[in-house]
Amino acid sequence: MTQERITLNHETLPAFYQQLRTHPLYIDLTPTLESTSAPRSNLKPQNLFPRNHRWQTECRRGLDLALKRLSGKDLVGKNHIEAYLRDQYRRNLRPTTMANSLRGIEDFMFLIQKGGKARLEEITRQDIEGWIEHEQDRGVQASTVNMRLSAIKAFLRFLIEREVLGPELLSKRMIIKVPDALPRAMDPDDVRELVAVLEGVRDRAMILILLRTGMRIGELLNTIVEDVNLKERRIEIYEAGKTRVGRVVYLSDDALKALKAWLKVREPHKTYLFYSQGKHRHTITYPAVRAIFVKCLEKAGLSHKGYTLHCLRHTCASELLNAGMRLECVQQLLGHSTIEMTRRYARLTDKTREQEYFRAMAIIERGEINGHYYQLDCELPAFLEKTQLLSSHDQELHVHP
Repeated sequence: MTQERITLNHETLPAFYQQLRTHPLYIDLTPTLESTSAPRSNLKPQNLFPRNHRWQTECRRGLDLALKRLSGKDLVGKNHIEAYLRDQYRRNLRPTTMANSLRGIEDFMFLIQKGGKARLEEITRQDIEGWIEHEQDRGVQASTVNMRLSAIKAFLRFLIEREVLGPELLSKRMIIKVPDALPRAMDPDDVRELVAVLEGVRDRAMILILLRTGMRIGELLNTIVEDVNLKERRIEIYEAGKTRVGRVVYLSDDALKALKAWLKVREPHKTYLFYSQGKHRHTITYPAVRAIFVKCLEKAGLSHKGYTLHCLRHTCASELLNAGMRLECVQQLLGHSTIEMTRRYARLTDKTREQEYFRAMAIIERGEINGHYYQLDCELPAFLEKTQLLSSHDQELHVHP
């Protein structure tokens, strides 16, 4: 049996296609492809990757705002500051990081210029130390001074790498002792008062999710509908607010119920889980959620307590530890990079230490340790007298086998 070889060209190609279409195994996929595909011009990046598009948009906006603010300042080395901000943008740093960096660099440069220096090359280590003392004298918190100092040192390292400054400027470490304060959690009675006054389907869902999952507000606002798994009662955090490491949190019964109620009434075509319900219905912002929380505190009569939105995260961690959850599990749920960050809540909620204290204090209050004090007072002079006799006669004690 011989096979006929076909030579394809512009003359034989139409006949070949006609013969192919009549083959029994031929399937025409053209209608299916045309119905499922969209024109290339209609594919928008924000529709395919809403989180990435929003992130890049915010980063670009943050850079533009920083450069606009810098353009209105009369600072030494303005061109180097602009180059540093653009370097931060290329390294995909957060808009808040760029804004905080510029604020710290501005304060430092203003103080340098006030001291009579007109060139970056004139900066010395004493200038950095003088800036630290200046901020402390103004009453700025140690944590804020430390944060701004980190921004200044990062900028100076950038200048050292570009050989604008010498490496000896940062040859020795500068450390500011920052107090390790306890996290601020809400009192259990206050939590019940707050939950009782939550109104509005969307607002109740937001507050309860923050309270029961320990999510940061930024993480919740960046959550899209696809991140929620109602069947497994979990929310996948694509990127953590600080560490930028993804994790999973879980929904309690009341948070799940509130979320289901919100999903029934929310507009299904919206990308993000929570959005503004105003005229333009844009993505909800942090100040808007904070205003909602403040109104809830006022309604519950808790305005004088000084609670903030971040207290909901602290409250979640404290209640989980009080309920007996292991420290390592709480660390994973909160997204802490080290276990030491989670141990702060253990200092706040250590029930074992609390029970030991009250047990010992009960013995003290009953007066049951007076005998021990008396015995110790009687034995101590005798022990001291024996020690003095041995030392005066230069005697040594030997251990016999």
